[in-house]
Amino acid sequence: MGAVPADEKLHVVCLPFPAQGHVTPMMKLAKILHCKGFYVTFVNTEYNHRRLVRSRGPAAVAGLSDFRFATIPDGLPPSDADATQHPESLCYYTMTTCLPHFKKLLQDLNGTAGVPPVTCVMGDNIMSFCVDAAAAVGVPCALFWTASACGYMGCRNFRFIMDEGFSPLKDEEQLTNGYLDTVVTGAPGMSKHMRLRDFPSFICTTDRDGILLNFLMHEVEQSDRAAAIILNTLDELEQPTLDAMRDILPPVYTIGPLNFLAEQLLPDGGGPLAATRSSLWKEDRSCLEWLHGREPGSVVYVNFGSVTTMSSQELLEFAWGLANCGYDFLWIVRNDLLAKGDAAAAATLPPEFLEATKGRCLLTSWCEQEAVLRHEAVGVFLTHCGWNSTMEGLSAGVPMLCWPFFADQQTNTRYVCVEWGVGMEVGDDVRREVVEARIREVMGGEIGKEMKRKAVEWKEVGLRATTQPGGRSLANFDSLLKDVLPTASKNSAG
Repeated sequence: MGAVPADEKLHVVCLPFPAQGHVTPMMKLAKILHCKGFYVTFVNTEYNHRRLVRSRGPAAVAGLSDFRFATIPDGLPPSDADATQHPESLCYYTMTTCLPHFKKLLQDLNGTAGVPPVTCVMGDNIMSFCVDAAAAVGVPCALFWTASACGYMGCRNFRFIMDEGFSPLKDEEQLTNGYLDTVVTGAPGMSKHMRLRDFPSFICTTDRDGILLNFLMHEVEQSDRAAAIILNTLDELEQPTLDAMRDILPPVYTIGPLNFLAEQLLPDGGGPLAATRSSLWKEDRSCLEWLHGREPGSVVYVNFGSVTTMSSQELLEFAWGLANCGYDFLWIVRNDLLAKGDAAAAATLPPEFLEATKGRCLLTSWCEQEAVLRHEAVGVFLTHCGWNSTMEGLSAGVPMLCWPFFADQQTNTRYVCVEWGVGMEVGDDVRREVVEARIREVMGGEIGKEMKRKAVEWKEVGLRATTQPGGRSLANFDSLLKDVLPTASKNSAG
């Protein structure tokens, strides 16, 4: 059978939430669907489209005849800053302004010559208006929850937590007086070890009307209307939580680790779409060259993701903890890492620090994280525990030091450290001596050796799930194609 013409293929429209941690996994999934024979339209916001072009050049959004890019406005005031947009504003405006723009895009695609009619929408689970837009053109909508299953159920338990009287907080003092260490029992689908502080951070507030709290409650409760829920996780990692999700939701498909699935199904690193990348920052390729030649397991890799911000004092505490630990380190220091001030974060580090670490540290603004984590020189990952980073760390078999910032990162941290045994917390109050001690323990102590052993075990579980015949994630992906997205096997070249 020859290749099916582009205008006769099944057409899936993918819309990620417009933040780096959501765009990256949606792009991986879109490429896999394209490889399986789908015509793909990948929708960015206008702001992120411009950032992609600046960071990677026009090739980043050139696409192919059957993998095209489109844009919609995000509702925020116009800006061309190379920085993460304000999360609260982004959530509010996407929820309240994007539906008519996305609906019109779907209608326009259906009327475009040479483009097959839309057959399915793949929306981010926190862009639940996708369900309404898909219904308007008469097609199903699957929602992709790009965070962890425990993060999903953590949000789904917000009403339970409030009904039990744990939240909203009575006053600001409860944020610091130990109240957040209160154990929350009976939350469906959650570990019995969960403290209030371990739930997604928006529940730890005095404001019942807070935008992010109510946004997350609304979005997860809209999941019930989707044709399917897709997660970048594996059953073996989060089974009790997934069981709870499957009790209350449409069909749930676990297809992770997504990076392993992509490697299994995409030819030669992506084939004709290899140049189509999703990084909103320009990646520094010299990171890998710097790692070459260093001893296996000798480097601390530090990256707090695309959204985390910190104070200048916290930056200094991390800096001197890294300087004093004695190990080489690669530190991703985004220009917008500091919470306040216009100065680039790296420029605020004192000359004494740079002198003390000369020859054993590399500071850069962004990197190709999956490749870095898989490099044999990396011995520990100091991370914010965003879900992409957590899954990439597990997939590389690298133990983690966790400093969560917000959202589900607190939940992921608790599971990484207590349930899966592959991490250790730095603590909210950053102190250089604690950073130093934690690094030394993970890199050279007995606890670190056990964490490494468990991390490698989880890596092997992930590989079996996505690359071996009968692997659950691989089988789940095949079921997704057959049950929700009309099977595209007839469209594949062969």
